[in-house]
Formats: sequence, structure tokens, C-alpha cells
Amino acid sequence: MKLLIGDKNYSSWSMRPWLLLKFFGIPFEEVLIHLYESGTKSAILAYAPTGPGKVPCLISEDGSATWDSLAIAETLAERFPQHALWPRDPAARSHARSVSAEMHSGFGDLRSNMWMNIRASFPGKSATPGVLADIARIEALWSQCLATYGGPFLFGEFGIADAMYAPVVMRFRTWQPALSDVSAAYVERVTALPAVKAWIDDALRETHTIPYQDVCP
Repeated sequence: MKLLIGDKNYSSWSMRPWLLLKFFGIPFEEVLIHLYESGTKSAILAYAPTGPGKVPCLISEDGSATWDSLAIAETLAERFPQHALWPRDPAARSHARSVSAEMHSGFGDLRSNMWMNIRASFPGKSATPGVLADIARIEALWSQCLATYGGPFLFGEFGIADAMYAPVVMRFRTWQPALSDVSAAYVERVTALPAVKAWIDDALRETHTIPYQDVCP
């Protein structure tokens, strides 16, 4: 399989399926395509002509394409049932899907005002009322999941829900909003994962830059 991704410093959506593949040891070829260049969309369409020309995009061995990070995660869960990408328990699995979908479709203020830029540091900035409301909701979700399932990750072991929120962890490291002790400890646990550390290390080595107003959420 091939996974088309954007710049690791910026592409939060790309980070999610990449982490799942790396964490669970699923073999794949990484294809990095720089974002917001004149040839970005054509480069993506060369691999996946039926898609929207966006990353991430998973190209299967037969050449079929799956785009959108949550769709890729669902596809991986179906194709590799030996790995507990979703919780095995049906009730926990339903909860994890809901938490992941809320991340996928929500938190617009956080996305717009605290974009992902791993190489940057903006402590205390962009803490608008809308952003603070988003952060409060995220912290409530994290706290509930960690208390319900016992940690160390949202549903016990690392899975799709944690991958969906990993870019939020990156945002919190860059913008450094005030967090509860529970949330701060979760941020540290996610950051310490070898797959996450590998993504961060690659992002720090990148030199391609994007104007902040163009950064994808």
C-alpha cells in the first residue's frame, strides 16, 4: 500500500492514518507531496485520479484509493482485524467512533486559530472564547474516556480515537494553552509514543514552509 501525505509539519489529517500504520506495524510506502504548490493537486491525482486531489489518500495494492483520514482508519480496521484499531467491546467501539467523528467534524475555532505547526511556538496566543470552548470540550472528552476505560490512552490501548486527537496534541504543544493535569499527562503520553516521536522528528527536519492562512486543518 501507499499512503499519500502532506508536509508533516502542517498536515494534521495526514498524521492520523500515518500514525495508525506505523503504530500497528502495517507495511506501507510513504509518498510525501508538498502542500500548496502549483503541482500539488496534479501530483495527488496522478496516484488517485478518482479522488478529490487531497491528502491523505491510501492506495491499495490493486490501485484503488481511499481518501479522508477517518475513511482510511475504517478501511484499515476492516482489512487488519488482528489489530484492535477500534475497541473490541461493542459499547466502547461505539463510543470511540462518536468521539472520533466529533473530532473529524467539529472544533472549528481551534482548527482556525491554533493551526498545526510543529516547528513553531506560540505560547498563550489565539485563546479566543471559541477556542477555549473547544479546548474545554476536548478536555471533557479526554477526561471522561480516560476515567471510563482506565487509560493510558482514550480507550485503554492506543487506537483510532487517539490518532484522531494526536494533531490536537501537536497544537497544544505549539500554542500551550492552560490544560488540566489529566490532559497535560495525556499530551505527554501521546508525544512519547515512538510513532509520534518519529513524525515530530521528520517534521522538524522539513524545510518547506506554508503561509499560516493556507495551513489545512
